[in-house]
Amino acid sequence: MIDLHTHTSFSDGALIPSELVRRLEVMGYRAVSITDHADSSNLDFIIPRIIKVSEELNRAQAVKVIPGVELTHIPPSMIESMITEARELGAALVVVHGESPVEPVADGTNQAALEADADILAHPGLITAKQGALAAKRGVYLEISGRSGHCFANGHVARIAAETGARLVVNSDAHDPDDLMTESFATRVVEGAGLPKDSLKKLLSNSLTLLGKIGYNL
Repeated sequence: MIDLHTHTSFSDGALIPSELVRRLEVMGYRAVSITDHADSSNLDFIIPRIIKVSEELNRAQAVKVIPGVELTHIPPSMIESMITEARELGAALVVVHGESPVEPVADGTNQAALEADADILAHPGLITAKQGALAAKRGVYLEISGRSGHCFANGHVARIAAETGARLVVNSDAHDPDDLMTESFATRVVEGAGLPKDSLKKLLSNSLTLLGKIGYNL
């Protein structure tokens, strides 16, 4: 299993990074990205610390830890510059908090994230076919979410991806230990989105491809 969207106590998660990674190690995970919520108020605080702990854990534990960030409720006009700043600070994976059906994310967030080449557009809600085609063209991965509420639009996201060729990944968006996905639960999430049986393997392969693209070959 691979999870490219998780949260720790650096933002609104319940666990410090070491406990998050240890729990995933026990569950047999291969890789996890720590992607705590950030905007301009905390970006330069979070990313260096996630990098530090990722490097330490990668020397000591089997789970590959990828330092990332989730840009959250950023005004669309700021997304491009914030993605650039996050990468300059050393974030290997940049997730943008998409237009979830259960939060008042600003209109235009999905479009701005796609145009700015985020790595993952998380829980993009009622993303349009035109935006799905842009995601496919620019290599931005769309998320099938295991998170309560955000998952409401999974079926729509899966359909848009099938129509446009956009690549999908499945992530937990974990904030608490109970949010971490077993392979069995991830399978239910993926099939619940209307994807064909055995699609989990394909989505995890997409995660591996994305990791290779950013320099992490497992």
